Amino acid sequence: MNNRFSTGIFVATLAVTMLLAACNNQKKHYIHNQGHAQGTYYSAIYSNPQNEDLQAQIKDFFAKFDASLSNYNPNSTISKINRNEDSLRTDSLFETMFCIAQKISEQSNGAFDITVAPLVNAWGFGFGNRDHSKIPNIDSLLSLTGYKKIKIINHRLIKDNPAIQIDAGGIAQGLSADLAAKMLEENGCTDYLFDIGGEIVCKGLNPDAKKWRIGIDKPVDDPENIDRQLQTTIHVSNAALTTSGNYRQFYIRDGKKYAHTINPANGYPVEHNLLSVTVIANNCTLADAYATALMVMGKDSALAFCKQMPQIDCYFVYSDSSGNYLSTTTPGFEKYYNK
Repeated sequence: MNNRFSTGIFVATLAVTMLLAACNNQKKHYIHNQGHAQGTYYSAIYSNPQNEDLQAQIKDFFAKFDASLSNYNPNSTISKINRNEDSLRTDSLFETMFCIAQKISEQSNGAFDITVAPLVNAWGFGFGNRDHSKIPNIDSLLSLTGYKKIKIINHRLIKDNPAIQIDAGGIAQGLSADLAAKMLEENGCTDYLFDIGGEIVCKGLNPDAKKWRIGIDKPVDDPENIDRQLQTTIHVSNAALTTSGNYRQFYIRDGKKYAHTINPANGYPVEHNLLSVTVIANNCTLADAYATALMVMGKDSALAFCKQMPQIDCYFVYSDSSGNYLSTTTPGFEKYYNK
């Protein structure tokens, strides 16, 4: 499963970059805010009738969001739940995340699972451990994994085993993008693009009065994020998208690559030829979680899953036996090539 609450800009396992035209539209004034949140960077390009700069509101929003769902904030709701603090009640943000996560876990037959935290940490990708020196004891950790082992009753998370921990890294960043976009709209923004670590929500038109132009990165192994190449470019409006892949967060040990996407079923980093998947949906929470699940499944199973989910459009990059990059899409994705 993805963990996007890592430190630094390299959190972006997702591989989407924004390409914006110069601001030459005389009819609308666009404001550009940037900042740091959730261990990555955000960017907001927007226009509102008052020409009001909303940076302060954006920063305040992320402070509240991180207080609920950041695994890297020791005082957050999710961190306290992982420590089993007796008096803690779940808050509304946590419960929103939880309900959507459980639904997608059910749909994906457990490919998406927020209880994967002990495995992610044990492999050295999570909030509790960065040790890459040894293979963890998978059998004992699998006893702590499984979305059916947790439930919320009367605003309390009930665990089958108190050692179960929650990692919202594969869904929370998408949720934050949706809520930040909602905040922009509540302030009169009808044309905007909000991006946090590659989780994107966009509406209306860009400063050139065209759809927002978004590049999908070629999934070249590049943990330092210094060799970015575009795989393709699409044009999007009134939608959300995210890209998940294993070319930013991984490590090599004894000549073997270990990727940060962990399969909750067997406890090991995934090993297949699917390199990245871009998901477009009507909200970023779903796009984020589905992208995580599809990366766990692998290309063939992911394509079969997408046939049952007409509400999402997907772009897959995979490798053949010679290491060449190939791509395929669901039928609905083709419309995003239209300007």
